[in-house]
Amino acid sequence: MDLYFYNTLTRQKEKFVPIDPGQVKMYTCGPTVYRDIHIGNLRTYIMADLVRRVLEYNGYSVKKIQNITDVGHMRRNEENQEAFDPVIKSALERGKSPLEITSSYTDQFLQDSRRLNIVDADLYPKASDHIPQIIQIVKDLLAKGIAYDTGENIYFNVGQFAAYGRLSGNTLEKSEKLLEAVRVASETDKSDSADFVLWKRVDQSYLMKWESPWGLGTPGWHIECTAMSIQYLGRHLDIHTGGEDNIFPHHEDEIAQSEAWTGEKFVNYWLHGGHLLTDGEKMARRRGNVYLVQDIVDRGLSPLAFRYLTLTAGYRSKMNFTWEALEGSQRALDRLCAIAASPPDLPASSPDTGPLIGCAEFEERFLKAVGDDLDLPKALSIVWELVKSDYPVRAKRASLLRFDRVLGLGLDKSSIPVYQIPSEVADLVKQREEARSEKNFDFSDTLRRKVEDLGFTIEDGPSGPKVHKKTL
Repeated sequence: MDLYFYNTLTRQKEKFVPIDPGQVKMYTCGPTVYRDIHIGNLRTYIMADLVRRVLEYNGYSVKKIQNITDVGHMRRNEENQEAFDPVIKSALERGKSPLEITSSYTDQFLQDSRRLNIVDADLYPKASDHIPQIIQIVKDLLAKGIAYDTGENIYFNVGQFAAYGRLSGNTLEKSEKLLEAVRVASETDKSDSADFVLWKRVDQSYLMKWESPWGLGTPGWHIECTAMSIQYLGRHLDIHTGGEDNIFPHHEDEIAQSEAWTGEKFVNYWLHGGHLLTDGEKMARRRGNVYLVQDIVDRGLSPLAFRYLTLTAGYRSKMNFTWEALEGSQRALDRLCAIAASPPDLPASSPDTGPLIGCAEFEERFLKAVGDDLDLPKALSIVWELVKSDYPVRAKRASLLRFDRVLGLGLDKSSIPVYQIPSEVADLVKQREEARSEKNFDFSDTLRRKVEDLGFTIEDGPSGPKVHKKTL
């Protein structure tokens, strides 16, 4: 079946045609790893995961690369307007090295991604491991005359790239919009405010620095994605994904430097996810409305309930997050899990015995919905039509598990646990095991009741206790 995606580059929905038949080269802009990644960011990575799953569901072989930004993402302090590298700032504040900071938060990001059942990328390259590739690109752009060296920094000359602004609409003729591109920049030595840094000279005291033909320095933010995407996927990509806040300036600048360097089209399809809102405002730390995956777990809810919640809105639209909505998603997920967990082999007296009846009509409609620019809200409505239908439970179960290859809700409990246990519950279970080993059974029973009061049950077995969330 044909697939259609909304292409930010052309501002229209287009039929997907891969560069190489049957194969897809896909790049996703990854996180800057200097702090925990909140669920607003993770919504974007769920979107990219859904794109991959839909492609694979339709028979494509997908090679997905997702970078880790561990250097070069300069920001501006809102109070004094000074520029800083958040990785270095985080390291200094915590008394650790930048490597310790980035390694720790990379591990946490990958753990949270897996709790949300996001399929691992084929590779998670780090910017700091690709300095030689970055330096070579900068050298080539200087040689082409499309970059210039001020003696302090090396910039990309936006005025030399005629197609600048195709992705965002922020062309040089609309210079007032280009101010957004430089809101985090502190450089005063560039020829034009729209130009962006490729390489920044630093002194010996700077914590993250590398030798280059221009002395000690550190890369700009945008150049890393060009270096890593082309290194692992080639000069021409099928799909590039990210959040809508990446469109400008990050992705616009990626296109400019990549196409100026290679002389070829960089990406065919640009896909961008909408912001996650909290009480109508964008989720952001400065507003104090940021939530993490662990916050969901600590409330006794499944991270996959959040994944379900993201399916209820179009991926390009803004979505408002509330705990009430998440609890509703948990109830819906519980019901789907109950059907998916129905026994495949039923007793002879069961009305569900006999040949397995397929739900072909629902499966065809589902496939068409997810292939229409990831229309997950419509796909979910088809799922619930199936659930409420008169088809045998076994047939519903078979179709739900097929749907879940795209939805990624962990309905097949044999492949991924649906519930993550809150730390409070895990501590009680550990204490109970210690009490049982000491034959203090009265105390162990007290601890069991505490676990049950928190909404979980304990099943003792020869391999140790298993903890389940109470079914509704």
